[in-house]
Amino acid sequence: MLKIILMQEDLPYCKTGFFSNLLLDYLDQNPKLKSLYSNFPAIENFENQINSKAENFNSSKREVLYSYFKKQYQFVDVNPTTQQQIESLSNKNTFTVTTGHQLNIFTGPLYFIYKIVSTINLCKQLKKAYPGYNFIPIYWMATEDHDFDEISFFHYQGEKIKWKQEEDGAVGRMKTTSIHPLVDTVCDALGDSESAIELKRLLIKSYKYHSTLAEATFYLVNQLFANEGLLVIDADQPELKRQAIPYFKEDLISHIAEQEVNKDSLLLEKKGYSAQVNPREINLFYLKDGLRERIISEDEDFLVVDTSIRFTKNEILNELETHPERFSPNVILRPLYQEVILPNLCYIGGGGELAYWMQLKQFFEASGVVFPMLLLRNSALLYSKKQAKKLNKLNLELEDLFLDEAAFKNKITHQISAIKVDFSDKKNFLRQQFKDLYQLAEKTDASFLGAVAAQEQKQINGLQHLEKRLLKAQKRKYKDHLDRANQHKLELFPGHLLQERHNNFMEYHIESQGKLIDLLLQKFDPLKMKFDLIQFD
Repeated sequence: MLKIILMQEDLPYCKTGFFSNLLLDYLDQNPKLKSLYSNFPAIENFENQINSKAENFNSSKREVLYSYFKKQYQFVDVNPTTQQQIESLSNKNTFTVTTGHQLNIFTGPLYFIYKIVSTINLCKQLKKAYPGYNFIPIYWMATEDHDFDEISFFHYQGEKIKWKQEEDGAVGRMKTTSIHPLVDTVCDALGDSESAIELKRLLIKSYKYHSTLAEATFYLVNQLFANEGLLVIDADQPELKRQAIPYFKEDLISHIAEQEVNKDSLLLEKKGYSAQVNPREINLFYLKDGLRERIISEDEDFLVVDTSIRFTKNEILNELETHPERFSPNVILRPLYQEVILPNLCYIGGGGELAYWMQLKQFFEASGVVFPMLLLRNSALLYSKKQAKKLNKLNLELEDLFLDEAAFKNKITHQISAIKVDFSDKKNFLRQQFKDLYQLAEKTDASFLGAVAAQEQKQINGLQHLEKRLLKAQKRKYKDHLDRANQHKLELFPGHLLQERHNNFMEYHIESQGKLIDLLLQKFDPLKMKFDLIQFD
């Protein structure tokens, strides 16, 4: 059974070295960013967001969403909590909090799970603060994405496990038949513990009993969070896209997204940040089985890139009205589509996601759609009791592990060296000696004053050079100790990356006897906005 050994710790994001200046300034509520978002995600600010969204989301949209979820969940065993969430969608006092991610096989990196837990926990906090409303956590499956390479692998116990197949087009529509051998390989690697056997059953049911990657991912996520009231949405549906027809039409004809997003991109750059995404004239793909290609305009017509498909203006507008499911939004248009079809208050994402959302506010305003609150998902470093003992033995603190490799080795060398590798006192002594020379120089001419200053700098540089030489010599002397320390760091920062961006949840799930998600649900506070350090046994 999972046991917490020490009280949970955390770090300010600014001390991790892994987050952008844009994100850190946002978390600090730097005034220069205020025009790029609406309400900052503090619990007291949700009242304004609720009122704004209530005015912007009508009952007909609720009925479409309710009907969709009834259909989506008709072929799975629905937990009573989930059923209650679906039924509440027709209530005008029900709102959503949404996160989204690609359909990474076997959930991909840890932060896939972190996003969903953050979303669930925020809804719980909102219900306590605003008991008169209902709050539903939503996982938005990026079923229409076509970058198969990004979702086709995951890491388990240091090994990269990859799915190889030949289909093209939207990943959600890809058949799962070719992943069956990979499921067998993974199940063999999981071991025979009780939690491993349970996980194997889940993986087999997910990927072998469902015909597409979208269906498999839906089942997997629904089962992992069965008791938490999470709703999983696949927005690649004609009834949902029908609500977006006016906005897709504006993109095809008037190119509002390109105009408005470029304004916010320019604002970002003027404030000293870099734009994350660049809008196109048309931000839609044409979508059919095996095909998802950009739509471009040429003269008076519309073409689908790398195909012979061509439309006149009237033809493409008729195609949009008749088959809205054949039009797929890109990274610019997808957020708007999300906020059109959901009674959503807040989007929870990673740093890169929030950065590109900050390029969208003027586009939302021009489109008449309420801009959601933006919240950074929880991040964490998971470490075992055994790993904690190793670090203590080497006199390392968790915060040390976030240093870059050079700074990490320098700090350890300073700690363990029998010789003091710090010439600060010698430099200070030298500067004191030169004070007398400066007093003498002031009684002569400027050339002598310059000579004294040059000589002082030369002496300081000499000491700095000797200090570096001594540090380098001590590193050689303590090489074995440094290598062990670095190896322990790499256990927790594989490839010098954040653990959550590399490792898969399954190894922690098994090591914690199936209690990892329960631990995260217990510990994550999405409004705390700090990096969590979580020890388990």
